[in-house]
Amino acid sequence: MKIARFSHQGGIAFGIIDDDALVVLKGDPMFGGFEPTGERVALSGAKLLAPVIPRSKVVAVGKNYHDHAAEMGGVAPTDPLLFLKPNTSVVGPGDAIVLPPQSSQVEHEGELAIVIGKIAKNVAAADADAYIFGYTVANDVTARDLQHADGQWARAKGFDTFCPIGPVIETEFDLESATIETRVNGSIRQSGELTDMVHDVAAIVEYASSVWTLLPGDIILTGTPAGVGPIVASDIVEVEISGIGILSNPVVRP
Repeated sequence: MKIARFSHQGGIAFGIIDDDALVVLKGDPMFGGFEPTGERVALSGAKLLAPVIPRSKVVAVGKNYHDHAAEMGGVAPTDPLLFLKPNTSVVGPGDAIVLPPQSSQVEHEGELAIVIGKIAKNVAAADADAYIFGYTVANDVTARDLQHADGQWARAKGFDTFCPIGPVIETEFDLESATIETRVNGSIRQSGELTDMVHDVAAIVEYASSVWTLLPGDIILTGTPAGVGPIVASDIVEVEISGIGILSNPVVRP
């Protein structure tokens, strides 16, 4: 089931995508279930928004594909390499990625994002599915020059607009058969299978929840395959995950 958060006629609502329409729900399905209002809104008349705004945090995993770890000059960590992005970095489909004046080397990182559905602390890997509401597409935008200069990642990955997500949350996602592809202006930059992750989704949820209490609406970015590269003003960045959809964002410099 594909869940969208959208704006229409001055209001914001949640809906289930049904062909070319949205079946409008009475509230946020993460908390209120999937009760419809009886209204349908044409997809063509709605603006899709970030499908969730994390209430507390965006957790991310670095170097979680062997090929990406190698291109960054290292090997994949034995345990998941965790870092945080602020929830103010989150934007939705079609929103601009704004290049900060502090950086001259901003890069894309297409990723699968886990959407946490209920409070999770010290969750065993075998139980991880029970805490996952669904999955969406993400772009872990990174100021690579600042990442190298700072020696830690908070500033480089935490700017406003540096975490586009969307276009929907898929609640019945088949990760085992899914692929990810990142394109810039239609040219393929990244391509891989999600099963190539070093640490799988269950292991990531177990590890992250041993550190932080994960709250409903928190998201976890699961890492990016090889092929990260620069983006500049006027570019269009697309991240596509089969079974979920395409996240598209323009790049601007103020």
